[in-house]
Amino acid sequence: MKRKVVYVVVFLLSLCLVTGCMKNNTSDALKFKKEYENLNGEKNSNNVDYREITIDEDNPFVYATGEDIVEKIKDKETFYVYFGSSYCPWCRSVLEKAVETAKEEDISKIYYVDIWDKDHVEILRDKYELTDEGKTKLVQEGGKGYQELLTYFDSLLSDYVLTDEDGKEISVGEKRIFAPNFIYVEKGKAIKLVEGISKKQKSSTDKLTEEILKDEEEQFEELFDN
Repeated sequence: MKRKVVYVVVFLLSLCLVTGCMKNNTSDALKFKKEYENLNGEKNSNNVDYREITIDEDNPFVYATGEDIVEKIKDKETFYVYFGSSYCPWCRSVLEKAVETAKEEDISKIYYVDIWDKDHVEILRDKYELTDEGKTKLVQEGGKGYQELLTYFDSLLSDYVLTDEDGKEISVGEKRIFAPNFIYVEKGKAIKLVEGISKKQKSSTDKLTEEILKDEEEQFEELFDN
């Protein structure tokens, strides 16, 4: 009899843990949907309409911080992470296809790290500007864990470059996590990075043609093929 009671208690505890995880994922999915869809019909700081998008309620996104991702890497975990923002026009161009492809490939979880707020104030990353002398100057340090992320993702990231008034590109001397960046990490090692952006899309406000959407899909299929 005691053994049966123990089994029941263990089962109920396990059920609570699983249910709790499901509620957390569902809560994050709905939060993500609301965050991105709330900008539909709104204009950005340049008085340009945000792209209208629809995000499924059962999307795979789970909120995380830069520090969370660092810890997962240190723990040798395997996972996907998306760096972006609801205010990022290029992110809004690829997210519907990202969600669609993730569901088709049975990807149940993608960690989401927000990079900036509505005023493009950096939440995660370093920010550099050019001085009057054309030198790079750090004007805002990134959040906790950012420099470690640059180290872990170094082989996949592009250089952080600023452009002066003459069109000359000047490197700030470090890599950059751009938006959108979708990264696959396997056992703590960064393996793949895609933006999801089609080369046929010249502007973030371009209409998403069938050709553009096909390019997006192929990128995400490659990302999720592991």
